[in-house]
Amino acid sequence: MILYTALVDDAGLFPPTSLHMDEALARYRRDVERGNPVLTHRFLCPASRLDRLRGKDYRPRRIGLIVDTPEVPAFDDLPVDIVEMPLPDGTSVATLADQLRLPDGVRLFAEVVPGRMAVDVPDGVGLKVRCGGLAADAFPPVEHLAMFIKFCVDNDVPFKATAGLHHAIRHFDPSLGVDRHGFLNLALAVCEAVEGRDPAPALRTTDVGHLVRLAQSVPEETAKRARRLLVSYGSCSTITPVEDLRTLGLIEEDP
Repeated sequence: MILYTALVDDAGLFPPTSLHMDEALARYRRDVERGNPVLTHRFLCPASRLDRLRGKDYRPRRIGLIVDTPEVPAFDDLPVDIVEMPLPDGTSVATLADQLRLPDGVRLFAEVVPGRMAVDVPDGVGLKVRCGGLAADAFPPVEHLAMFIKFCVDNDVPFKATAGLHHAIRHFDPSLGVDRHGFLNLALAVCEAVEGRDPAPALRTTDVGHLVRLAQSVPEETAKRARRLLVSYGSCSTITPVEDLRTLGLIEEDP
C-alpha cells in the first residue's frame, strides 16, 4: 500500500474534466469525508482562479498552486504547500527558486521537458513532468520519460507528474492515436530505477498480469524511496485511480 498512499492530487479544475469551481470543491469535500488513503487531498488550483477560490465559504485543507499567470500571486492566506510552474527558457531551476523565495513549508516544482535533463536542482526543489495532454504530441516517448526518471533517481530529486495519466495501465487511445502512460507503470518504473534497473520496460509494457506481479513484489524499502521521489501526480478524476487499483487487486475495498 505504501506505493499508492497519498499518490493522487485533485486536478478536477483542469481538462478534460474541467469542473466548475463549486463542483470541484463539492467533489473534493466528499473525498475528504471518505478519506481514501490513495488521495493526497491536495486541491490543484490555477493561479488565475485563486481569487475565485478565495470567494468560497469552503477551503481545501491543502492547495497546490499551478502558476498560469505572468507572476506568482500572493497566497499567504491559503494553505498552499506546493507551487508548480514551467521553467522559463534560459532560466536555471536554482535561479527560479532564488527569484521566487517561497515561504518555509512551500515547495517549488519546476516543469521541465523530459529528454532535456541538463539541469541542476537545488535541495528542497523538485521537478515536474508532463505525461500527456489534449494532443498526441503532448505525450513524451517512453525513452524520454525513462531518462527523466533515471535523472531524478540518480540525483535524488523529487518530482511530480501531471496530465495524461488517466488509468493505471498503459493503453492505446484511439481518439488521439497515441499510447497513454499508466500511473502504475510510472510508479513501478521509479521502483525499477531505484533498484538500478532501466525504467523503460516498466513504462512500456501493457501486460496487466506482469505489472500486477511486479507491483506485488516491490520491497518495502524500495517503495518508500520511490515514493519519496514520486511525490504525487495530478488526476482530473479522483475515482478512476482508486477503482483501477481495486480492480487490479492492489488495494482493498473501502470498509
